[in-house]
Amino acid sequence: QARLVESGGGMVQPGGSLRLSCAVSEVTVRDLYCMGWFRQAPDKAREGIAFIDNYGDTTYRDAVKDRFIVSKTKDILYLEMNNLKYEDTGTYYCVADKRLCFHGGAWRVWNPSDYKYWGQGTQVTVSS
Repeated sequence: QARLVESGGGMVQPGGSLRLSCAVSEVTVRDLYCMGWFRQAPDKAREGIAFIDNYGDTTYRDAVKDRFIVSKTKDILYLEMNNLKYEDTGTYYCVADKRLCFHGGAWRVWNPSDYKYWGQGTQVTVSS
């Protein structure tokens, strides 16, 4: 069983930056072939925003492309968020699974039900 613990959330002004961390324990990042981040705004469904596979390849939701960067070390997953906007407000969740992110010629990362491991979430609020 993997354990995921997020940190780094907070309140930031529009245009600001934050870096979220997700510490992985009980297993190593190498054993988790598909990792990434979901977020959930109030009264909205969870949406996938950034994912990284076991080769280090990444994919992003269009709304965050060119602003967010997902990366990982041997035991931490990161999400660097730049030029934050009001609509980035929400609870951010680290996710992981031992299945492949990319197969059959496509990224198969957007369905939250496909992930076995979830962190507890960290709040990001973009406000002036």
